Amino acid sequence: MLRHAIAPVRRYTKASHDVVRHSQLNSDAKVLLLYVQGLPEDAAPKPLSEHAGRLGLKGRAYQRAKQLLTDCGYLHEWREQGARGRWVTEQLLANVTLTREEAAGARAGETAVAAPPSERPPTVGGPGERSAGHCPPEEELEEKNLPHPPPEDHTEDHTEDHTPDLAEAEGVLLSLRHVNRELLLGVREARLLAAAAAEWLRRGVTAADLRRALTTGLPADGVRSAVGFLRHRLVQKLPAARAQAQAVTHAPPPEWTAAPAQRGLVTCPGPGDEHVFRPRDDETHCLRCRTAAAYEATLQPLSVQWRTRVQECVSGG
Repeated sequence: MLRHAIAPVRRYTKASHDVVRHSQLNSDAKVLLLYVQGLPEDAAPKPLSEHAGRLGLKGRAYQRAKQLLTDCGYLHEWREQGARGRWVTEQLLANVTLTREEAAGARAGETAVAAPPSERPPTVGGPGERSAGHCPPEEELEEKNLPHPPPEDHTEDHTEDHTPDLAEAEGVLLSLRHVNRELLLGVREARLLAAAAAEWLRRGVTAADLRRALTTGLPADGVRSAVGFLRHRLVQKLPAARAQAQAVTHAPPPEWTAAPAQRGLVTCPGPGDEHVFRPRDDETHCLRCRTAAAYEATLQPLSVQWRTRVQECVSGG
């Protein structure tokens, strides 16, 4: 097996071989122990479960790692009742195995006495001179350590260019956080989007309709960037211009032809009782009389042929 290792110069934690090569500790217990040992002092008062949660150890995995650390002497707990009757659990996690008495002494503030270093033979040769560096002159320090000037604020330069439409659009954008907290914008962010929102107002959209168009139909997984989401919606859902809308809305109705004037009643000269009808063009008989006359005209040739045939049969022809 080949091995390639580079010693880190920063952001590292010293780990003892007794911990890394421990046969009874699993990988979760070792990682949790090394993670807690590398934390700063201000993060130590937190319970061990919170540190395990940041590593993704929850449930049975955390309970297993905690039990192994306790059995091997790395983790010790004390459960006591406070002055107001509430139970408090205090934990001590060490990078070496401690007995119950040693852990109690470490809890009380007692420091363990380390073994004296072993004697080593002196190094061959006499002590040499130690080279020390020199401090740079004050002029160089003053040139290199100049503080950075504060950033210039250009917000006042744009206040003069604000029109009523821009001011109203900026107010609508800043009020979106009251509808949905994910649409929270800063003053500069709202000022960048005010021009696109003012175009909606110029096209006849009211402030309430603009607010409703920007806050309805949000993504199911939430809004990642309020500025990007609002800029995309202002551009993609921009309504049509007012002139086009008026041209479509006020289009002239199609021309309708006037109905012909009704004529007066005319007496029909057909058979039967006297009756009248209202002609449409230049008719002289009513519809019923015209229909009867047409029916008789179709039957008359048939009736003449039938009679002629009967007479020929009677005469023996």
